[in-house]
Amino acid sequence: MADERHSTHFGYQTVDEDAKAARVAGVFHSVASRYDLMNDLMSGGLHRAWKAFAIGQAAVRPGMRVLDVAGGTGDLARAFARRVGDTGEVWLTDINASMLAVGRDRMIDDGLLQPAVQCDAEALPFPDAYFDRVTVAFGVRNMTHKDRALAEMRRVLAPGGRLLVLEFSRVRKALAPLYDLYSFSVLPWLGRNVAGDEASYRYLAESIRMHPDQETLKAMMEQAGLARVRYFNLTGGVVALHEGVRL
Repeated sequence: MADERHSTHFGYQTVDEDAKAARVAGVFHSVASRYDLMNDLMSGGLHRAWKAFAIGQAAVRPGMRVLDVAGGTGDLARAFARRVGDTGEVWLTDINASMLAVGRDRMIDDGLLQPAVQCDAEALPFPDAYFDRVTVAFGVRNMTHKDRALAEMRRVLAPGGRLLVLEFSRVRKALAPLYDLYSFSVLPWLGRNVAGDEASYRYLAESIRMHPDQETLKAMMEQAGLARVRYFNLTGGVVALHEGVRL
């Protein structure tokens, strides 16, 4: 039987599915140590406001179980850990060991003793219906099989639980020319001169353009079995927060 190979996008390149995970891993191993600094520079600090909005929408309460997928340096996980109290749980997860190590260390430095697990969003090592909230911030666009990942996130949600997906999205048409100029000129320049890694930041810009727009991601979440899916456009659609409920 012939070996069937499937292709996917790595930025603007077409690569074998098996190769994408390794190449994405290489990007995030490279940027992990400067990830938060670069986020501040690239967004002018707006990423903090976007994450604060997502944290507020999550409405995490004491005693809840929360899963932060592709949680990286732990911004959301740390905020949730402060809210769940001694009776709750916050699991910080990421497929990338370098990113996860930064997030885990920051949790510990803040005195927040919560579990950190390296795992693939497409095969989450958690039981069905375990979490009250599942969140993922700026991680879905890097996943090879977004439909599988969304289905897994829905699987581990308890009935009534909510999935929140914060991700770069499609900007308003009037903003598109300026946004393109910034993305493909300024971001690679920052990558080269601040992080010493132009290629990784060019990939990040390209990956944003290849990510599904607001309505497409909404439909994908519905196809994954989530109900009452809606989204909020932030900063003119530069970023959108999608949320859906497991009934």
